[in-house]
Amino acid sequence: MRSLLARLPAFALLALLAACEAGPDYHRPAVTTPAAYKEAQTWQQAVPQAAQNRGPWWSVFQDPTLDRLERRVAISNQTLKADEAAYRQAAAIVAEAQAGYFPTLGLSGGAERSGQGTRSGVAAGGGRVQNQITLSANASWEPDLWGSIRRTVESEVANAQASAADLASAELSAQAAVASDYFSLASADEMKRLLDSTVADYRQSLQITRNTVAAGTASSADVAAAETQLETTRAQAIAVGVARAADEHAIAVLTGVPPAFFSLPPTPLATNMPMIPVGMPSTLLQRRPDVAAAERQMAAANAGIGVAEAAYYPNITLAASYGFAGAALGGLFQASNAVWSVGPELAATLFDGGLRHARVVAAQAGYDNAVATYRQTVLTAFEQVEDELAALRILAQEALVEDGAVAAAKTSERLTLNQYRAGIVAYTSVITAQTAALGDEETALNIRQSRLIAGVSLIEALGGGWNFSRLPDAAAIESGGAKAKP
Repeated sequence: MRSLLARLPAFALLALLAACEAGPDYHRPAVTTPAAYKEAQTWQQAVPQAAQNRGPWWSVFQDPTLDRLERRVAISNQTLKADEAAYRQAAAIVAEAQAGYFPTLGLSGGAERSGQGTRSGVAAGGGRVQNQITLSANASWEPDLWGSIRRTVESEVANAQASAADLASAELSAQAAVASDYFSLASADEMKRLLDSTVADYRQSLQITRNTVAAGTASSADVAAAETQLETTRAQAIAVGVARAADEHAIAVLTGVPPAFFSLPPTPLATNMPMIPVGMPSTLLQRRPDVAAAERQMAAANAGIGVAEAAYYPNITLAASYGFAGAALGGLFQASNAVWSVGPELAATLFDGGLRHARVVAAQAGYDNAVATYRQTVLTAFEQVEDELAALRILAQEALVEDGAVAAAKTSERLTLNQYRAGIVAYTSVITAQTAALGDEETALNIRQSRLIAGVSLIEALGGGWNFSRLPDAAAIESGGAKAKP
């Protein structure tokens, strides 16, 4: 009992040292956050009912086909499968680092027969022959006195969380790409319908021209001009198929299907732009998975400083072994054959040519790099939101003006065709009016497409439906039960 009491101060000192951790504790650096978005001053915010979470972010477009495609991204997209495997790998590395907390146990055994003297002497009985059988168990443990293992685990946990955020970011990017390609495909279908309708109108104009020539009130040049316009528009309608096919193939790959096995029927383009709740800039830092990934990488780099600084301190290894050694297996496990050893070992580096100092400097520079990367990621996030808000605001204004231009162009086309029938104007005036009308309709359609894609980009810039709370918890990662939540 007295011997145990004498050891208590040593145990207390060991426990106190084990509570130490080299390196700085992590604190998230501050970033400049505006009070409001500059471009949101004239942005029409969603009404409270529309701002409620009614499902995945793409549900605001109220398109069942888009909803079906988006749900296939997380299941079949091979890039996401690779990112999910990368997260599992990062989580396994955490468990690898945690193994340093525990002692190493081993078991060894052997049998040896040895002799002394020449072979002839042995045969004649003039030499000595010995048998040696050994069996022992050994244990060694290096207490984490300076927090090197704890800082390593801390770093790897942060890396695993960053990997989970990378997975969420990749999924959001893939979902946004599907939505953008889908609206691009629907726009191509809408353009094909517009051009096909225009071709039908131009056929009627061609027939009117032929009738006029037959009546002797126009020349055959008018027929040639009408035919040229008709065939040019037909060629445009055919050319739309190139862009549509590319969009369809892109959607197939994003949903994990070979393009040969995937097709979409002609799809109508949405006419209404949904209201997208923007929120405050301060919430953006919690909603963007790429910002979360950059912040976690910063935490990992900070822990790396502690790992590097811990190398300055000596290491203590506690080792023990117990076993048996004897000449015969039968009596091996007798007390007289027992062999044991126990004792600590202290190891310290006295000179390394500046290696440890260089590693600390490199770790500190790596942290500074991560801080700058984090702050730049935040700035880029604000920029992207402002860009898309400006795009939506300006495109809405442009759409209003362009709709008026389309109406005026259609009226001009109708009146000019009537004037041609009456022989008041030349057919070139009809072609000019029809070309202007078609051009305005194409522009209006392109604006509709741009607004929808800008809406998708705004939602992506806002982080979709993700938030920081969806990162796997550090304790759950350390226990091995955390799964990535894209």
